[in-house]
Formats: sequence, structure tokens, C-alpha cells
Amino acid sequence: MRKLTYFIACSLDGFIGDPGGDGSSMVRFVDDEFFEFLKAEYPETLPTHGRRPLGIDDLPNKRFDTIIQGRASYDLALQEGITSPYAHLREYVASRTLKESPDPNVEIIADDLLGKVRELKAEDSEFGIYLCGGSQLAGELLDEIDELVIKSYPIVYGTGMPMFGSGCAITEFTLESVRSFGNGAVVRTYSRKH
Repeated sequence: MRKLTYFIACSLDGFIGDPGGDGSSMVRFVDDEFFEFLKAEYPETLPTHGRRPLGIDDLPNKRFDTIIQGRASYDLALQEGITSPYAHLREYVASRTLKESPDPNVEIIADDLLGKVRELKAEDSEFGIYLCGGSQLAGELLDEIDELVIKSYPIVYGTGMPMFGSGCAITEFTLESVRSFGNGAVVRTYSRKH
């Protein structure tokens, strides 16, 4: 079985963005040290349009070959005219409202999200599946998430979009590792507690 990993940035108080979902204020914490960590450990989580200008488009995938993101997360790229933000991965967008994909590399999951995720997890691959967000999608898929990689930045939002949409049941995870950075960021990795 392939792992579904929720790899997400959040504030100290557990928000992945402001009430409108904008998490751009956290980008400033991606300094040289943190960028080198992402490049070495999670290169495929860097969007294609960001990899090219940095000259790292040829970095091989290390952990993931597939990405699932929600409509709101995908819309951030669409607003910039980017129809395939993770062209180096198989891209899926969970959306009940986006009926047709604007890009041949992006498949829309309109129905049976859980079934599709279970189908992807059952594939034979050495790579896992990157759950990019957002909040509602993570909440819907909580029972399928095998690993959490939480990039906490030293910022407090006070209110905003939580890591998981409401209505989630209590679920336990086991802390696997913690890595801290000079800019105050901390990356915590958890696995599902069995």
C-alpha cells in the first residue's frame, strides 16, 4: 500500500491560511536553509513553475509521484494562469464544481473521492501520494492519511482555515521526527497510530 501524506504549512496556532485560505504570509520563512531542506527531502512538493526559474526542474522525485489537491488550492494556480502546477507529478484535483479539467495533465475527481484515493493507494509504486490541501479535503480524507508532515512557521493567525475541516473524529498519530531551523520553522513528521 502506498502512503497518503498530508504535507502542509501551518501557523503556530494550526491554521493553513487566513479566513480566506491565503497562507502567503508564511512564504517569507522559506529562507536558504529551509529551501535546501525542501530541495533535498521533498523536491517534488515544489511547484513546477517555481522549479524552473530556480534551475532545479531536473530534480528527481524522492517521495511522491502523485498529488491530490482541493479545488481552492488548485484555484490559486489557476488565478496565475497555471493549469498544471505540479506537471512533474500525476495531478488530481478533488472538485464537485469543476466539471472539466483545464489541462490534460490534471484529472478531476468529482465523485467517489474516497474510492479514488483507495485505488491510488493500492497501486504498486515505490512512491507515495502527496496530499497538498486544503482543509476540507484533508478533513474528508483523514481516515486515509498515513503520514503528516507539518511545517510550522513562527506566526500566529488568530483565526483562519484550520489544517482539517470541521467534523473530524479524534485521530491519533505518533511523532516520528522533529527538525528545527534557524528561522524558527519546525517540521514535524507523524505516522498514523495503529
